Amino acid sequence: MKFKIQLPPVKEIVTLIACLGIWMAVTAIFVGFRPEHPLMALLIAALFCLHPQTKKLVIALMPFILFAISYDWMNICPNYKVNPIDVQDLYEAEKSFFGITTASGVLTPNEYFVQHNWAVMDFFAGIFYLCWVPVPILFGLSLYFTNQRKVYLKFAIVFLFVNLIGFCGYYIHPAAPPWYVMKYGFEPILNTPGDVAGLGRFDAMTGLGIFDSLYSRNANVFAAVPSLHSAYMVIAFYYSLKAKYPNWLRFIFGIIMLGIWFTAIYSAHHYVIDAILGAGCAVLGIFLFEKVLLRWNPFNQFIQRYIGYIS
Repeated sequence: MKFKIQLPPVKEIVTLIACLGIWMAVTAIFVGFRPEHPLMALLIAALFCLHPQTKKLVIALMPFILFAISYDWMNICPNYKVNPIDVQDLYEAEKSFFGITTASGVLTPNEYFVQHNWAVMDFFAGIFYLCWVPVPILFGLSLYFTNQRKVYLKFAIVFLFVNLIGFCGYYIHPAAPPWYVMKYGFEPILNTPGDVAGLGRFDAMTGLGIFDSLYSRNANVFAAVPSLHSAYMVIAFYYSLKAKYPNWLRFIFGIIMLGIWFTAIYSAHHYVIDAILGAGCAVLGIFLFEKVLLRWNPFNQFIQRYIGYIS
C-alpha cells in the first residue's frame, strides 16, 4: 500500500500557520532566534499536514511543545526581575536542616561531596542526569505508540502542569544553586553563565563534553527552587504504575528517580531542599490533576474529547 499525503482542511492549515507565526514572532522579538526554532516549526507543520495520523501525533505532543515554548519564553522576563534572589538564606537553611558535621566544621551535603567524590559515582551521576528529560519523553512516546492513549494524555498534561507549577516557583523564589555559592559567594551577579559543577567530572572522564554544552546555554542560573530535575521521573514512575508495563521496568524507573535525586545533590546543582520541593511539585501536580481537575466536569469533558481525537 502506497503512503498518500492527505492535507487537512484549509481552515486548520491557516490556524496552524497563524499560531506558528505568532510563536516565531514573539520568540524572535523577545527571546532571540536560534536554529532549532525554524526547524521545530517546520517539523510541526510537516507532521500536521502530512497525514491524519501524523496530525494526531502533533496534537498528542502539544503538552510537550507548550512546555518547550513556555520554558523558552521565561527569558522574556527573568525571574530575578520579579523577586529578589535568595543566595545565602537557602544555603543557611540547607546547612541547618541537612548539615554534615566534619572535623573542619558543618558542611552542606554539596560541600561534603565536593571534598569526597568517587570516579564510579561520577560516572553513574552523569548517566542518571542524562536521563532526566529523555526517559520521561520516551516513556510518553511508548505509551502513545502502544495505544495506551488515555494514560499517555494524563502523563503528558501532568508533565506540563508540574512544569508550570515549578516555573511559578522560580518566579516566587528565585534562588542560586549550590555551585554558585561555592564559586561566587553570596552576592547575586546577574547574567552569570551556567556551570557544569560536579558533572564536569563526568565530561572529563568521558571526554564527551555533554554537560558543558548543555549548561553553557543556561540563560538563568537563579532557578534552583524547585528542582524540576527531581520531579520528572516521579511523574513517569507514577504513570508507569497506571500503564501496562512489566514490574522490572517500573523498578528501573524507580532506580533512575533515586539516582537523579542523589545526583542533583552530589553534583552541587541542587540542595536537598530543592530536590524535596521538586518531588513535592510532582506529587502536588499529580494530586491536583487526578483528584481535583478530573472531577471538574468541563475539564474532564475536555480530556475525554482530547483522548478521542488522538485515539
